[in-house]
Amino acid sequence: MITNDKGLLLVISGPSGTGKGTVCKRLLEKNENIFLSVSATTRKPREGEIDGVSYHFYDEDKFKNLIAKNQFIEWAAFCDNYYGTPKAPVEENINKGKDVLLEIEIEGAMKVRSKYPEGVYIFLFPPNIETLADRLRGRGTETEDVIAKRLERAKQELEMCTKYNYYVVNDDLEKAVQEIEAIIVAEKARKERNKVNFN
Repeated sequence: MITNDKGLLLVISGPSGTGKGTVCKRLLEKNENIFLSVSATTRKPREGEIDGVSYHFYDEDKFKNLIAKNQFIEWAAFCDNYYGTPKAPVEENINKGKDVLLEIEIEGAMKVRSKYPEGVYIFLFPPNIETLADRLRGRGTETEDVIAKRLERAKQELEMCTKYNYYVVNDDLEKAVQEIEAIIVAEKARKERNKVNFN
């Protein structure tokens, strides 16, 4: 009677240190119907990174060729490298009924939104700026100077939250994941996403 054969496009963004990667990893562990979109890049693989899992590693000629053929949902040049979201696997999985997850920075998310306004855009918040600073320091990979810059950027990014459909605070990992799962259930029940046949 009610049919909905398309998956959702789920876009999760938030400042560095909010735990996007951890939340997305847990969401994927708990939900077999979610497909993680793997980004493409021209940067060289880091130790332990696997082609097709961590990123699709392309040379610059191949990347530019794919740009010319409109094969990215969004792309950007950053620190002398290109990064982008391949279009084909996203659309194939949505059409198969799988939900597709993009963990993406805010600028990229806004480009995706301009092409896929029907997507579900979720902004992940830290509990507060102090917790964000603690998480960044806890990584032990950056100097205080870099952390200060990241926090300044985070404050600017937090102002972009109004461009998203939903807010989730990552204070407790399992609670944050449950809230995102509840958003998915609610979005799948929206009348705009379903066809009703009374015959």
